[in-house]
Amino acid sequence: MLINRFILLFGIVQMLAHHAFCQQMPITPHPSSYELQGGFIEIDSSWGIASGDGVEVETVEVFNDFIQNLYGFQLGVSDSNSSKKVRLIKEESLEEGNYNLSAKDGEIKITGSESGLLYGLFSLLQLMQEKDGKLLIPALEIEDKPEFQYRGLMIDVVRHFRSLDQMKKVVDLMAYFKLNRLHWHLTDDQGWRLEIKKYPELTEISAWRDSTIVGPYSKPFVYDGKRHGGYYTQEEARELVAYAAKRHITVIPEIELPGHSSAVLAAYPEFGSFPMENGKPQKGSIPAFDKNNKPLNNQISDAVPGYWGVHYNIFGPKEETFQFLEDVLTEVMDIFPSEFIHIGGDEVPKDHWKTSPIAQKVIEREGLADEHELQSYFITRIEKFLNENGRNLIGWDEILEGGLAPNATVMSWRGEEGGIAAAKMGHNVIMTPNSHLYFDHAQGGKSTEPLNFCCYLPLEKVYNYSPRPESLTAEQQKYILGVQANLWTEYIPSDTKMEYMIFPRLLALSEIAWLGKERKDYERFAQVSLPIRLYELERLGIHFRIPEAKVSMEEASGGRQTVAMRVPVKGSKIFYTIDGQRADQTATLYEGPFTLPYYLTGSQSTLLNYIVVTPENRVSAMYSMELTADGPKKIEKD
Repeated sequence: MLINRFILLFGIVQMLAHHAFCQQMPITPHPSSYELQGGFIEIDSSWGIASGDGVEVETVEVFNDFIQNLYGFQLGVSDSNSSKKVRLIKEESLEEGNYNLSAKDGEIKITGSESGLLYGLFSLLQLMQEKDGKLLIPALEIEDKPEFQYRGLMIDVVRHFRSLDQMKKVVDLMAYFKLNRLHWHLTDDQGWRLEIKKYPELTEISAWRDSTIVGPYSKPFVYDGKRHGGYYTQEEARELVAYAAKRHITVIPEIELPGHSSAVLAAYPEFGSFPMENGKPQKGSIPAFDKNNKPLNNQISDAVPGYWGVHYNIFGPKEETFQFLEDVLTEVMDIFPSEFIHIGGDEVPKDHWKTSPIAQKVIEREGLADEHELQSYFITRIEKFLNENGRNLIGWDEILEGGLAPNATVMSWRGEEGGIAAAKMGHNVIMTPNSHLYFDHAQGGKSTEPLNFCCYLPLEKVYNYSPRPESLTAEQQKYILGVQANLWTEYIPSDTKMEYMIFPRLLALSEIAWLGKERKDYERFAQVSLPIRLYELERLGIHFRIPEAKVSMEEASGGRQTVAMRVPVKGSKIFYTIDGQRADQTATLYEGPFTLPYYLTGSQSTLLNYIVVTPENRVSAMYSMELTADGPKKIEKD
């Protein structure tokens, strides 16, 4: 009898814990509003999806791919007589991304815009929790909508090329976390990545470099001696565009100009800043640089460079160059139906223009004040061409220099200043400051992180970013279209490292983009959503960075301190030491809060070393905390 009562009590405790867990709503990004109805609904392979008029078949297919990969079954197309169905109802009056989800009385109904229907299905999938061999979701009502219309991620495929399959993998995960813009950085100094049929040497020459620097950016450079490159055929690019569109993601191409053009000029030097002599540009007063970044005796480099940084060789403002760019952009627009075409416009050294007779003649002819206004003239001409073809120009915040093109949208990366200035001028803005949204930056200290660009950008700092600067008025803030994170790949040669640098920070990005500042809650995100989402990513084979555990302390009876650790990935284990030894899988397994064997008073402390081991047996770096009488303190090793 006593045993039965204990089992009953234990079951009630488990049920209440599960109910409390669901009350905190483990959906990423967190929904705008929801109300629990009480009770649960079991989901299994006997369920179907009933889609109404206008619902795209691809919406169901994309959802089924995810549920198959996570749980091993799909939901069939349900007829109207099925008692277990997810009803999809397209509502034209709802804006992009909006959806309502109702799960009660044994039926699930999702009403939304076309993208909202997919987002509602993904929310449904994220609600599913495994318990006693069953998949359960709480009975509830959700009303959800995005805060920002532009929710983006930029992937640089120039510094290190990514396969089409890997790009599709990124698109899938962007959609799962309700992002809707993929900014595809296709051209730069170190390579050209898109087939342009009118200019075949862009893929024969500009798409390849002979060697690439390895290790940190320090001179003299060390090179790997390996040819690197690749490009996407127009058919492959169209394939990605269509694949993304089925997931309600718009692909925005970036074609860099007038700077970051060394790769183009290696194949077509006639589009540079100097007149041609015997098939080569005349020597300018500003030199190119060799593999160790040393001057090349007043020459202009004719090779695709294999080192990073800002390069002096830029497009010249001559009519042949504008015709070339219009030809390229015509083919680009035929591939990419996006409203925006990104033209870069960043990091344009004007030194060649200062000594170029071609550039100086344009400055005089157009009555321009200087080379900065020449850049504005250059970009404005390109914008006019794009506008005439029904497209809008978007560029990095340097396009403000010398005067902003009339209809341009500014992508503010050097902090928020460029975005603030553009919004005050009445221009649309995408916020993407390097201080908070550059995913090539380090997630931890040098002792725990692989080689990266610089700086320290942990998950919490990303999460706490707000895209609407308080210095703008409410009216000016309306010009902030949204937010984007950027992944530059100078130090990211592999797909696994790419995933490591993106995740889990992309989950924080999804909440920045979907939620207003007032509705974000880092503790809720870290405690409820993150462990489950990382567990899902583990099952999907994503090589994310394993976050640090949450370490807390409190005083136990007798004055000694008790230490508690929260696993960052559902189902993971923690192995720890408190004797100064390194932690590995032979260390003490954390099985619950433990009491330190001695008192900590005053300035006394002890070193906690630990590792996290995921369900798939991936092992984190070793993390360290200093345990003191005042609580745990992070050790800043570098």
